Parts: sequence; C-alpha cells; structure tokens
Amino acid sequence: IPIGQPSVLLDYSRMESLPRNVAFDPVLIRKYDGRGPRYTSYPTALQFDPAFDESAYRRHAITSNQTDRALSLYVHIPFCESLCYYCACNKIVTRNQERVRKYLRHLKHEIDLVAPMYRRKRVVEQLHFGGGTPTYLDAPALQELMTWLRDAFSLDDSECREFSIEVDPRTVDSARMVELSDLGFNRVSLGVQDFDLRVQKAVNRLQSADDVAGLMDDARSNGFRSVSFDLIYGLPHQTVGSFDQTLDTVIGMRPDRLAVYNYAHLPQRFKGQRMINERDIPAADTKLDILRHTIETLVDTGYVYIGMDHFAVPGDELVKAQNNGTLRRNFQGYSTHCGTDLVGLGVSAIGNVDNAYIQNTTSTTEYETLLDKGQLPVVRGLSVDEDDQARADIIRRLMCYDRLEFHDVEVAHGLSFRDRFASELKQLKTLEQDGLVAVDDQQIRVTPSGRLLLRSIAMVFDRHLASTANDGRFSKAI
Repeated sequence: IPIGQPSVLLDYSRMESLPRNVAFDPVLIRKYDGRGPRYTSYPTALQFDPAFDESAYRRHAITSNQTDRALSLYVHIPFCESLCYYCACNKIVTRNQERVRKYLRHLKHEIDLVAPMYRRKRVVEQLHFGGGTPTYLDAPALQELMTWLRDAFSLDDSECREFSIEVDPRTVDSARMVELSDLGFNRVSLGVQDFDLRVQKAVNRLQSADDVAGLMDDARSNGFRSVSFDLIYGLPHQTVGSFDQTLDTVIGMRPDRLAVYNYAHLPQRFKGQRMINERDIPAADTKLDILRHTIETLVDTGYVYIGMDHFAVPGDELVKAQNNGTLRRNFQGYSTHCGTDLVGLGVSAIGNVDNAYIQNTTSTTEYETLLDKGQLPVVRGLSVDEDDQARADIIRRLMCYDRLEFHDVEVAHGLSFRDRFASELKQLKTLEQDGLVAVDDQQIRVTPSGRLLLRSIAMVFDRHLASTANDGRFSKAI
C-alpha cells in the first residue's frame, strides 16, 4: 500500500531516539520525505517494457532451468465480497459465482501453460495466495486449485516449506482454518487494519478483536507456523491514542509478523476511496506521530524492526534471514527464500525469473482473452542488464541489512565498486553529512537516523530515477 500523504513535521526540539537503533530526526525527515520507489523490485515496474512478451519470458525460463534453483509461486485471487474503501489492490467486488468460476478456469489454463516451462525437479518451496481475498473461494474451489498446482508443479511437503495465504477474518471460521491447514498452508496473513469501531465503520470493514483472536488460536492449534497481521495507519478518525489501543490488542495476541502500512488517499486513482471523507483523515503530523509511537511500542515489546513497515518476533524466519544474509524484497515486501525464481500466476501477477521481470495484464478481460487464444497473459516485463543486476544487489543489501560491504558486490559482479559507482559515492557525501549513512573505504552503513529513510538512500543507486522521479507515480518516503 503506497504512502501518499504529505508530511508535516512534529515540533520536536531534538531528535528522539527509539530502541534498537532507530531514530526520528524531524529535520532529516522534512528534507528527504520526497517521492521515491519502495524497491520491491529493481528496476521498478515503471521500467517494464511492453516489448517484453511471451517469447522473452520463455527464453528466460529456459535459462533458469540450467540451475536447480527452487521455485516460489504467487497466485492472485482478485475477488472480494465487499469493498473496503481504503483498498488500492487489483480486486473485483462481486457475488457472481459464474464470473469466479470463469476466472478459475482461465487460471488453471495458465498453470497448464506455465508449468511445463520449468523442470519438474525444481521444487516449489514457497507459495503465496494473494488478492483480493483468496478465502473468498469456498473449500471445494480452493481444494481444486491446490490439486491443480500439485499436479502441475512439485510442491514441497516438508516442514521447510512456506505456503501462505492472505485471509480476511470476516470470511473464515474455525472449520475453514482446519481446511486451509489440510491443504498445506502453514502461514497465514490476517487483514486487521484497525480494531477501532469508528475507524472500521468509516472504511466499511467491521470485524471484532474476539473473532481475530479466535482465528489466531485456530491457526496455532492447526499447525500454522506463522501468523501475520496487516495494520494501516492514517485511516479516518485515527489518533495516536486510538491506534495505541489497537496496538495493545494486537500485542496481546502476539502475531509472529506485523506489516504496518501508511494509508495513501488517492481517490482520483481508486474509486472506492471516494467513499472516505477527506476531513476525517488525520493530519500528516498526526500520522507521523502514530508511526513514531508504533515503532517505539512494537520494539519495546520485543518485536524486531526489520525495516520499512515490517516487524517480527525474534525467532521468526524474517529475523533469521536478516541475520544470515538470505533476506530479500519482492512484491509482497520483505521475504525469505532469496535463492528462488518467482513465478507469478493470475491477473496482474508479477514474476522474477532468471534475470527478468514478467508481468501479467491487470485487466481480467484481457487476461481471459489471451488465454482463450492459447497465449500467456504477459503484457510487459524487463530483461535486466549486468549494470542493473549489480544495482539491484546494492539496493537489496542496503534495504535488507542496513549496510553494504564493497567487497561483497565486487566478488558477486566482477567490478571495482569505487570505479563503477564513483558518482554515487559522491552523491552519498551529502547524505553522510546529514547523518543518514556512514561511508568508509570498505562499506556503507545506514545510521539509526537513516533507517526510516532507506528509500532515499537506495535512490542514489537508481540510474532510471531521473525519468520518473517527478511524475507523481511514486509514494512519499515517509
């Protein structure tokens, strides 16, 4: 969910330090709170080229088969029963079951076309159902889809697998949690957003804390290894005090992971947001205060601040991946299993295979039309060149580990860091003078003040930014 509201700084007389090496510096936030990518990919999706087609995708898939890399699958289920006014996802609000069945027929056709592109020995270690609302599908439909995937790919059945599904708590009960576990899912992400009733009414998403707590218990008792909550701050009627109550409730439930997103009010792009009264949206200084308080509260109660908008308990795989160097960023945010090729399935899905990004059409009509013709629904993508591969590695290291060793990049990409990125190192001087980074002969290290401005730091290494930075399509850094 992008961050779009302009920031108004809190009237702090000095920088306020938070635990675990995170610091709020209002002067720096004001200076660097411009628009920029979230770097869930590099190059970003704005650089994807319509000339990249099905044949290009197939070439990269063939090259990827020269390795034994495992696979990750992302499956997009776009349907929802009702509209959440804040939502900016690719979704279809419908009760028309024939429309759903038609989409699923085409999705299975896409699976039939894509799966043979990958050697069967390449095991799917990671699977994610996103939406929309994947649990919009009833038990027989989900069972059939999972069976189709198992017949087409080699899904990992070991305890090491990471099979996750996004869940709207209003669409599941205890019995459905059992069904999801039986299908092989061992991770679940619950869309909570906020427990305040006034806020829920304003965004058309009513759900009780008791129901969510019950689902937490169901997940634990049915073998789910991880439960994640999504929260959003900046929604109508939120205050520091009201969101603090939501945080207290959430912390009492102790989910393994938390993603805390900032609401971007963009009614000109997302029609559902026109149902929200702009006067009810908290002021930018309140939103910033909520962010500060959220980080402080979560870290004080034992959560590890991974970066950006992600938190996890100390034993979670995200924390382990950050410690052992296998953390990555993809289109779901921070993720583990960095040595896999990501295969996207469904409308709007994006894959990352070999050194290429592949995106399906965002139009359900076009998606189904292309598949009816026996074509993959790929409408754009990008073959990443050697220079951008190195830059992607640099950006990933900075955003995942808050530091970058020059030697690591030099060994991985066969280059001299100081020669190749002399201009970028010169640009970093200003950030270093402002206290966002520390640079020496061997490394770049993100400071506590720089952790909240990772995007601004990463932007230094983005060679495509000049053509897109001021066109309004990126969100605010804070």
